[in-house]
Amino acid sequence: MPYDSFEWQQQPPPSSGVPRSAWTRSHKRVSRWHRPYTLILIVLDLISSVFASYLAVTFIQKSNSGFQGSRELFLLVAFVGLPLGWVIILWGNGSYDRRYLGLGSEEFKRVFRAFVTLVAVVSLLAFGTKTELSRVTIAYVSVAALVFILFCRYSARQILHVSRKKTGYGAHRMVLVGTLPEALEVYTAVTRSPAAGLIPVAIHITDGYAAARGIETPVPVYAGRDVMTLVREVQADTIAVCGSASSEPGELRRLAWQLEGTGVDLVVAPQLTDIAGPRVHIRPIEGLPLLHVEEPTLSGPGWLAKNALDRLVAFVGLVLLSPVLAFIAIGIRLSDPGPVFFRQPRVGHEGRTFRVWKFRTMYIDAEERKASLEELNDSDGMLFKMKDDPRIFKFGGKLRGTSMDELPQLINVLKGEMSLVGPRPLPADDGDYLGDVRRRLLVRPGITGLWQVSGRSDLSWDESVRLDLYYVDNWSLTYDLGILWRTIWVVLKRKGAY
Repeated sequence: MPYDSFEWQQQPPPSSGVPRSAWTRSHKRVSRWHRPYTLILIVLDLISSVFASYLAVTFIQKSNSGFQGSRELFLLVAFVGLPLGWVIILWGNGSYDRRYLGLGSEEFKRVFRAFVTLVAVVSLLAFGTKTELSRVTIAYVSVAALVFILFCRYSARQILHVSRKKTGYGAHRMVLVGTLPEALEVYTAVTRSPAAGLIPVAIHITDGYAAARGIETPVPVYAGRDVMTLVREVQADTIAVCGSASSEPGELRRLAWQLEGTGVDLVVAPQLTDIAGPRVHIRPIEGLPLLHVEEPTLSGPGWLAKNALDRLVAFVGLVLLSPVLAFIAIGIRLSDPGPVFFRQPRVGHEGRTFRVWKFRTMYIDAEERKASLEELNDSDGMLFKMKDDPRIFKFGGKLRGTSMDELPQLINVLKGEMSLVGPRPLPADDGDYLGDVRRRLLVRPGITGLWQVSGRSDLSWDESVRLDLYYVDNWSLTYDLGILWRTIWVVLKRKGAY
């Protein structure tokens, strides 16, 4: 077989000696992790709903509020109807679809949609049958069940992530098919998140072995092989077609047909990277699925809402945290004589220069001592970072570990110079920013951002830039709220803070 082409075979090759039925069953066993996981979720959903009903009944009995209507009917609805209704509606909303299990927010969105549907169905049934059911009690049961279901699903997901990282259970073994650069790019993307459970185990290149000579690869590279035989040999259950690997019209469609019933999943990884789902839409035209990419949202009502929310939260935060800020200021003055605040020039929105507010965590001669420490810089980019920096006094180290030294940046947010969530603010003394880095200046820098919730100072410069650019291109108000929530846990764990 020539190196610049590849052939998909539905049947195992005669030389393999593997019967078709046995070959198919072996792959189905590999990719069936979601079945026991789904069964566990169904049981947890039922238990959550029953427990919520039990709490509601107990609350009513203790409050002596009594039951509105028939007690027996209420108990039947609460302990039988609602649990079964939850499972049926969750199933109908795709909450047990394995595409949404284990990663991302889509699973939780579908649970919430099921909650809204359940409340609407119960209300319509009560109205249509003229049944006297306590609206407050039904609402209490439904909301409690929603909270318990979300908590149980989140806990189950965390256990799945730990299992994927430590034992590999629940993970998918992938064969990447395409040119070597495209396959390596997909490899880098899918391995950034071990919790996703995607483990590349082999690369099948379509441009010949010559393309792989002299290049170190993290997994074995093959060419000129039957891909389905390779999938069987490496015990994979997923084929990822990378970029332009499928060049002939209809080839990808025929591959999908041939994989039916084998238990092997087909994934298409386009060359378009770092684009979030809300910006991508599939628009079929005469049977041709066109991938339409929307422009980034850098203006409009959503952007105005973000700015208004930033300033409101900054104002309320400064007022509520004023005692804490005063305590920190006293601690700094007692630790080292000098100013309480450290104000450094930074580059902000559209290249404007501003002075960022921070609590001082270093001795007053820190800038003069920086030159002697340049060789110990742990950062590979524009920012100077050093573990166990001798210029940081003891109380300042505690402030950095908890990120409380950045609380005064709420002043910058209130003035409109920064945002609660955004790219990392860049130093103003490193000249003009060109290339990809300059794109970060399209939005206001943030107190927190993807760079903070993804590793903070432990990240390389290139990785920090990539995360900031991803945020600029895929910003949304919901995304901001998610980053703020993740920031709380990152700060508590003190990961990458120095």
